[in-house]
Amino acid sequence: MPQFLQSRAGMTALRKLEPGDAIALVSPASWSSPAWQAESVATIESWGFSARLGHHADDRLGFLAGSDEARAADLNDAIRDPEIRAIVALLGGCGSLRLLAAIDIDALRADPKPLIGFSDITALHGLWREVGVPSVHGTITGDFADTVRRLLTGEAGEPVLSNRDRYGAELTTTGTATGLLFGGNLEMLARSVGVVHVDLGENVLLLEINRAAGIGMVDRALTQLLLSGTLAGISGVAIGELDGFEGYEDRDWSVLDVLHDRLDPLGVPILAGLPLGHLKSPVSVPLGTDCHLDADAGTLTVAAMTA
Repeated sequence: MPQFLQSRAGMTALRKLEPGDAIALVSPASWSSPAWQAESVATIESWGFSARLGHHADDRLGFLAGSDEARAADLNDAIRDPEIRAIVALLGGCGSLRLLAAIDIDALRADPKPLIGFSDITALHGLWREVGVPSVHGTITGDFADTVRRLLTGEAGEPVLSNRDRYGAELTTTGTATGLLFGGNLEMLARSVGVVHVDLGENVLLLEINRAAGIGMVDRALTQLLLSGTLAGISGVAIGELDGFEGYEDRDWSVLDVLHDRLDPLGVPILAGLPLGHLKSPVSVPLGTDCHLDADAGTLTVAAMTA
């Protein structure tokens, strides 16, 4: 087993959830279908927890799940309610960045609780990280949904294994890295620069890259993170599967060329081909907790997020 750091570098160790605890389901970004909500509620209840849908979970305003005020109200209600012990974002999509200034961070500091979500929810993960509260990059649906239950109840997730047969796994280098794991959707990380302050020095950077982003947009986002100093001092990079980028080039460059060009000069271990991100059944991992990246073994091992 890897030896994790002894300090969480200002991060709060959350208390583990107990049977009967309440989990809020909110829509801070785009709206989800009634079927998706019903499936999410059923999953949480099957774990022995109480599921509470936000008052505005069914709202719709274009691609958003209601107005900014309504979405922020649901999120703040969940943060302020002492009975709520975790918060699930029903869907990503778009809209999380709009809410950052409205989140009650004092209430989150006073009663820390994890947020579960990925993709556009990366903007909110950044705020949780700034406040010092661990969160979960992932989802409560799919083949690995039970990983979230284990994380919330005090267990460490199983080591995440790189799939060396998947496109993009060849980005993997050699060596090991330790530090707090933080990151998420590449574009949202770049969009958050100047909005949320995240010091990633000595952290392992987690990246998931949605095929909706063209190769030029991948380059822009990575360049913004580099020029802003956000990536200065990182200890390693963990990259999710690059699903959908296979066979796609832009003027003789593939996404692999861009990632090599931008990341190789950092000189840190890179582990790619991880089953994270916009996949049918992605693996969930905690953010803001100690991790051990082993590029040679092809594993990312993350510590428990609860005390």
